[in-house]
Amino acid sequence: AGDAEAAGDAEAARAPLEVDESTKGASTSDPRLADMGMMTALAIGIHNFPEGLATFVATLDDPAVGASLAIAIAIHNIPEGLCVSIPIYFATGDRWKAFRWALLSGVSEIVGALLGWVILKDHFDNLLYGIVFGMVGGMMIMICLNELIPTAHRYDPADKVVTKSIVAGMAVMAASLCLFVYG
Repeated sequence: AGDAEAAGDAEAARAPLEVDESTKGASTSDPRLADMGMMTALAIGIHNFPEGLATFVATLDDPAVGASLAIAIAIHNIPEGLCVSIPIYFATGDRWKAFRWALLSGVSEIVGALLGWVILKDHFDNLLYGIVFGMVGGMMIMICLNELIPTAHRYDPADKVVTKSIVAGMAVMAASLCLFVYG
């Protein structure tokens, strides 16, 4: 009975949630969505710390490179904000709460630039950058693989848009990286 119950729980977790679209601000009341949104906000907030620092340091070294990096980061901050705000909005129905969490995760970039410069200004080297960016990249990959993509498939079980959206997101990221490298 335990295996059948576990299989039923796994299937229920993959089943699309019913959402009443007729009610303005309707929410799914799914705590999994709120948890995912907040975990994503935390991870993106941590991820934005070194981005802010990198932009600041690049601008100090060469303003043209700093400007290109800032534009590339701004482009990819749009889907990051959506990854934070959409699950929180659908879990709570509160647009302002979703906006505040997305804003908070983005503002960490500015805080990261200032705080990182104050703390690390005497310790900048390639090893430190490698460690910080590697750890943050690993965190973001795990959130994508364990939370974002499975949740997207739960809401689009026929995969009408999820795979296309993932590829489009990759294209946006590639374009922003090209802008940084060749801009």
